[in-house]
Amino acid sequence: MIIKKSIGYELEKEKSNTSEDFFNRSELTYIDGGQEKTLHVLYLRFFDEIFSEFVPFDNDPLFSAGGKDVYFKDLVALACMIKNPGLRSRKRLYLHTQKEFASYFKDIDYSKVQGIYESLESKGSFELNSPLEFVLQNN
Repeated sequence: MIIKKSIGYELEKEKSNTSEDFFNRSELTYIDGGQEKTLHVLYLRFFDEIFSEFVPFDNDPLFSAGGKDVYFKDLVALACMIKNPGLRSRKRLYLHTQKEFASYFKDIDYSKVQGIYESLESKGSFELNSPLEFVLQNN
């Protein structure tokens, strides 16, 4: 799988009677089997407010890669794909419980994840051979 882009953003209300402003979307664009795909992860914006419960960072942006700030919302879809490579067969994922959301961030090696963003900035892509490379192995 070749990762092309990993971004996130806050949704805005399109109509006054909708609830988009309670959600964020994180997108991971990648090439799998020669076909470009995007995984859209929709989640409660509240999780951004308590992001330090999920990742070992205290500030948002979490880190800088290639001169670009990487925010928590940029990381969500990537973390989901690392923890569950089976999501390659899906276009969308909706996360609304804190327990399920937290499970996608558990045991990820964030020092290695920063390298993905460095590569995206410098080369425009990152080849993800095995998501297990980014999961901490508990002995």
